[in-house]
Amino acid sequence: MASGELLAISDLHVAADENKDIARKLRPGSDHDSLLVAGDVGEMSDDITWALEMLAGRFEKVVWVPGNHELWTPKQDPLQLRGEARYLELVRRCRELGVVTPEDDFPVWTGRGGPVTIAPLFVGYDYTFRPAGTSTTEEALAVAHESGVVCTDEFLLHPDPYPSRDAWCRARVDHSEKRLAECDPDLPTVLVNHYPLVRQPTDVLWYPEFAQWCGTVRTADWHVRHRAAAAIYGHLHIPRTTFYDGVRFQEVSIGYPREWKRRGLPDEPLRRVFPQES
Repeated sequence: MASGELLAISDLHVAADENKDIARKLRPGSDHDSLLVAGDVGEMSDDITWALEMLAGRFEKVVWVPGNHELWTPKQDPLQLRGEARYLELVRRCRELGVVTPEDDFPVWTGRGGPVTIAPLFVGYDYTFRPAGTSTTEEALAVAHESGVVCTDEFLLHPDPYPSRDAWCRARVDHSEKRLAECDPDLPTVLVNHYPLVRQPTDVLWYPEFAQWCGTVRTADWHVRHRAAAAIYGHLHIPRTTFYDGVRFQEVSIGYPREWKRRGLPDEPLRRVFPQES
């Protein structure tokens, strides 16, 4: 990852035909551009493979982290693996395509803005972004069910072999912290995760109950502790750039057609990480 631009995108949701058309049009500006894909390519395993194979054939290097949708097990998907087994099968497919995953060595970007360590992370959520007035997971989920705002993960994202999604999240936090601690301490990082690593981006959600499916308080200081030059995420479908503790957080999602049609789609859907957008 030595030249060109470092670009990012997430939440392609290629099950929608209009989004699949967007994916087909994604192209690098040069032969040396690399791409960070921050999850939610799709739900069906073949759609995910199709999109990543296409992007891997165009960009010098593609780095992928899973979103919640990739981890669903839809009844109509020929791949009926659940939980960690499904994730590891997607990792296997990515490796066949030359796509970097959270289970691989972290690459170093040495182009403009570098050198920085690119750290693809798979850290989920543990229901700690709770609604006001709640102090336990049970209370938080009760509020969500009462309001009718319940993430589809509760029905399609299975945590096997872990006893719960929050237990899987805790295991992934521990795993990711170990990987980050092994990074070169002299290099800054670009942290790539499907969910925001801090809670503040969820403050603008139309339905605040949904925040509990959007991350964990255990990552709140990672951008400081792990020398982040930028943190890339998706999931919220609210593309924007914000700063916390002086660190740039870029939400790089496309979202569903009904969402991007309302706000308008930029001429260039790919967001530039390095060199930094002006």
